[in-house]
Amino acid sequence: MLVIKLGALGDLMQSLEAFHAIRAFHPDRRLILMTTPPFAAFGSAMPWFDEVWVDPRPKAWQLAAWAALAGRLRREPLSRVYDLQSNQRTGLYFRLLAGPRRPEWSGAASGCSHPRPDFLSLSGHNRDRLLAHLASAGVPAAGPAALSWLDAGVAGFALPDRFVILVPGCSPHRLYKRWPADHYAALACRLEQRGIATVVVGTGADRDAVAEIRARAPAIIDLTGRTSLLEVAGVARAALGAVGNDTGPIFITAAVGTPTLMLMSHHTIAERMAPLGPAVSWLQRRHLADLTVDEVEAALLLRAGAAPAFEPAVLKDPR
Repeated sequence: MLVIKLGALGDLMQSLEAFHAIRAFHPDRRLILMTTPPFAAFGSAMPWFDEVWVDPRPKAWQLAAWAALAGRLRREPLSRVYDLQSNQRTGLYFRLLAGPRRPEWSGAASGCSHPRPDFLSLSGHNRDRLLAHLASAGVPAAGPAALSWLDAGVAGFALPDRFVILVPGCSPHRLYKRWPADHYAALACRLEQRGIATVVVGTGADRDAVAEIRARAPAIIDLTGRTSLLEVAGVARAALGAVGNDTGPIFITAAVGTPTLMLMSHHTIAERMAPLGPAVSWLQRRHLADLTVDEVEAALLLRAGAAPAFEPAVLKDPR
């Protein structure tokens, strides 16, 4: 059986209970995850899959790549596909499998055997929408997904005893999701005055924001581009708390139980897209530049039990 979830990282993190449910429903079947190159190693670490396929995402004119993809899909004796991406591209993959041997298909593709619900009529979190998708194919929820696998040794980073994670980056084509770098720098300086270090995580695409923060707060510990996703989880497990934009690593810090504060612009629908975890809160403004350092510092919850000056908007995992 094939499970398709291409990304991004936040979407993958919100899919973990769905992956768990599929494995619980098919305990003896060979499960393959299809995802994109940035998440292949991450998918291989998950306990639910026997194999990971990298989606080559061929362009329209790359006919040889399309032929190779079609051949791979057709050669594998697939009995069912769970299309948890359900976009235009995966609809094309459904059509590549046309014919008498086409497997059962659970998703949004027109003509598939197990059409998912109309999500435009469903409220609730993305996690719950995915579970409703699976329920429409006869797959029941199986409860919370165990996350002991989501960890890695971090001794090589020489982390301080007391630190907060900052996640100041985001996708380069969605810069409206960034809280200003000078605000992060000011927050880092305030935490330093309280005896709390700051550790920045992210990818190479975040280096411009991190460089601006370092210019204003040189004491930060910069792990940008130095961690795998599992190592981000390991760092988070040691942190007092985390604060960041609506971007992938903040979904990891939340999932492993680190008190996590996500900063959102009006582009994010918090009730549907906020990270899941036992200690998650969020602050939202139409434009993130209007969110003050005072507000963020007050809302930041730490493992040490520091209480916020006011009650932040909280979206907790009901489980």
